[in-house]
Amino acid sequence: MSIPVTILTVSFNAEGTISRTIESVMRQTYRDIEYIVVDGASRDNTPAIAESFIPAFNAQEGRNMRVISEPDKGMYDALNKGARLAHGEIVGQINADDWYEPDAVETMAELYERESYDLAWGSLNMIAPSGSFVKHAKRGLFWSTAHWCHPAAFTRREILLEYPYPLETPHDDFDLATHLYVDGKKLIPLDKVISNFSFGGMSTQKTIRDAKKRLDWIYGIHKKYGMSKLYYLQRLALETVKYLLTQKS
Repeated sequence: MSIPVTILTVSFNAEGTISRTIESVMRQTYRDIEYIVVDGASRDNTPAIAESFIPAFNAQEGRNMRVISEPDKGMYDALNKGARLAHGEIVGQINADDWYEPDAVETMAELYERESYDLAWGSLNMIAPSGSFVKHAKRGLFWSTAHWCHPAAFTRREILLEYPYPLETPHDDFDLATHLYVDGKKLIPLDKVISNFSFGGMSTQKTIRDAKKRLDWIYGIHKKYGMSKLYYLQRLALETVKYLLTQKS
């Protein structure tokens, strides 16, 4: 029997990109997929566009899709809601402006069969104004966001229920991963491209002020879990690189 997998997409006013995201889930080589779109009461056509895919998605063997559209407290509140609604043994999360590689779910389900991970993530194709590049998933000498790829992450559902996103910063995904890391959970990076990520969201804003906010937020997560003050210097270097990459050539 295959492992049941739930994929979550949270959306808000994403009518220009959500079709590409949904189509990438429909094209998956893995069959046993529950797909939940958790929309935050968009004011554009996002819910209608998502709902238009339901008949074709549900016609595929082993597949089920539903769309929920109601007010929420943001992306991570919506992901917490989606985790509570999920039936899959593992849960993947792909944002409404990103998209999966065709074998993404199959790859991560097979990895779960071998490793029984709590959290795993693959590599990410980063599409920036200065050109595309791959952010390779791995565990470096220091625990940081440098090799952490949220749109390529899959998590055991029980873990998401035990460790809900705290709704504290725009980097709750890294907060969750750090909490699991500190608690000694089984974290597995896989250096294979799983997803495609478009620069321009809240984690890639271009101004110096935005970079400073990200530095403070992410360093705050390191402090929250009792990690070294040296992470501030590491994060400063990473934010400098990210700022340069988001500038148009």
